[in-house]
Amino acid sequence: MKAIVVTDQAAGTAGMKLVERPAPQAAINDVVVQVRASGFTSGELTWPSTWTDRLDRDRTPSIPGQELAGVVTALGYGTTGLSVGQRVFGLSDSYRGGTLAEFVAVETRNLAPLPGDINFTVGASVAMPGLTAWQGLFQHGRLQAGQSVLVHGAAGAVGSMVTQLAREFGAYVIGTGRAADRQKALDFGAQEFVDLDNDALEDVAGVDLVFDVIGGDIQKRSASVIRAGGTLVTIAGPTEARPADGLTIDFVLVSDRAQLGEIVQRVRDGRLRTNIGNVSTLDDAVAAFNPTKRISGKTIIRVRP
Repeated sequence: MKAIVVTDQAAGTAGMKLVERPAPQAAINDVVVQVRASGFTSGELTWPSTWTDRLDRDRTPSIPGQELAGVVTALGYGTTGLSVGQRVFGLSDSYRGGTLAEFVAVETRNLAPLPGDINFTVGASVAMPGLTAWQGLFQHGRLQAGQSVLVHGAAGAVGSMVTQLAREFGAYVIGTGRAADRQKALDFGAQEFVDLDNDALEDVAGVDLVFDVIGGDIQKRSASVIRAGGTLVTIAGPTEARPADGLTIDFVLVSDRAQLGEIVQRVRDGRLRTNIGNVSTLDDAVAAFNPTKRISGKTIIRVRP
């Protein structure tokens, strides 16, 4: 099969290359999926799990990519809940990766059925941002209707999902980003927008929840805009920033079939729109992950036409 591999962490996405690799076999509780579309998170190349297995053994050359949509072609021993020929979408384990390829072996529990009226490109684009937004808002942020949410990167793949889900739940949403992102953030449902290059973030005050995807100085400054007892939720790594009398929660998403079902049903209903910035082929994937201009939204690799 064709696959994208990485062998050098220091090279980043420039170190990706397209090669021929043996097709995977299904282990116990696995399915093999013929990948139709795949997504990739740039942070993957900084994760230890991309380069080693759970016993800290080197596993390069690694096939990156966690997000996928495709068709089940084989079942491992003991596999239940899915069948050969079924359309699925979801995530692979970060220690296995492998979705930037024509076939991938994935634990069944990490996948959910993909309805026939949702195309594979959309299916691959929704799992990672959708689960990140869902878990950050509802499990970790414990969002309540009527609360206010400040969403950093509101025009991005994750931020746009956060914005839409928070609005649907009855929250007041303030988005942030660059000046060029303003209209896109508002189109996804933000009711206000803060230009982080030109506006004073500190002019916002008393929000119940900050959803941070940026980290660094923006993350530290965000604690001051949260009301006493409020919450800072972040996917940008550990932080000492903490709202007064409140919580800071740094989390890593876990795959959840029921949540994937909730998310894809909202896509079907038109309540949730994916944010796809670029679609490319597996042959052109290396160039797609090294763009010459900024891409706002998810890059999806259409592995098969």
